[in-house]
Amino acid sequence: MPNTSKVHINVSLVRRLIAAQFPQWKNLLVQPVKVGGWDNRTFHLGDQMLVRLPSAEEYAMKVEKEQMWLPRLAPLLPLQIPEPLEMGEPGDGYPWRWSIYRWIEGDTAASASIADLGDFATSLAQFLIALQRIDTTDGPLPGPHNFYRGGALATYDGETRQAIATLKGKIDIDAATNVWEGALATSWHGSPVWVHGDVSAGNLLVKEGKLNAVIDFGGLAVGDPACDLAITWTLFEGKSREAFCDLLPLDAGTWARGRAWTLWKALIVYAALPGTNPLERENARRVIEEVLADSSERMSK
Repeated sequence: MPNTSKVHINVSLVRRLIAAQFPQWKNLLVQPVKVGGWDNRTFHLGDQMLVRLPSAEEYAMKVEKEQMWLPRLAPLLPLQIPEPLEMGEPGDGYPWRWSIYRWIEGDTAASASIADLGDFATSLAQFLIALQRIDTTDGPLPGPHNFYRGGALATYDGETRQAIATLKGKIDIDAATNVWEGALATSWHGSPVWVHGDVSAGNLLVKEGKLNAVIDFGGLAVGDPACDLAITWTLFEGKSREAFCDLLPLDAGTWARGRAWTLWKALIVYAALPGTNPLERENARRVIEEVLADSSERMSK
């Protein structure tokens, strides 16, 4: 997990950066969004824009990537994604580049009311299918910029085993080890595809009960799509899970790795390893239970 040392970011700083670098907007109201993220600090800029500032050096590596690739991907996708308007430079004590985006209406799926979770799952699956079909020429490979999402699970082998050992007596460590080791024995045999890198309830916007947009492409890369499958166990269940899985043309090994990616994140959060968010621990325990209880045939076909 990344170093979590943070820079103090507040409304005053954002106002000063806007005034110095984009004076045409200096009189617009700046205020924090109601629900902020872990990697970035986000602020409304007037009614139609938002300002997004990385909160640590590890997250700052994503800014230029999003500025470059999101405008190229957007026309080929069936849902809205963030639209970069400007890229800010370091200044006034803030050390990294930052972004101004057009505001997208909606509340996150983590808090919004979803009218039909099955329809929501179908819309998301169709979005991922479209994303995976886009030409990957010159796309960024997994690496430190996206914490190796789309890369090899083995990157997090030591961290996962540490978490499993820490959680002895709290979870079924034999089942967790079997899921992890089974996934490590598989690999992606297709050509690299585009991956979002963090398909989570907090990065899916709901408007009028339906999926309206996919946001936060800091994990964007080209590689193994397994990392984008975690939503299967973190949001969907029953028929909505079936609807999501049935649409995606992926083999058993990819589903096994997707399950393992989900398990890795839940394990390190529940074990409270350094760099994780302690507020998410109870939800992590629930996700571990969902992952270990899933014995679907799709992972053994």
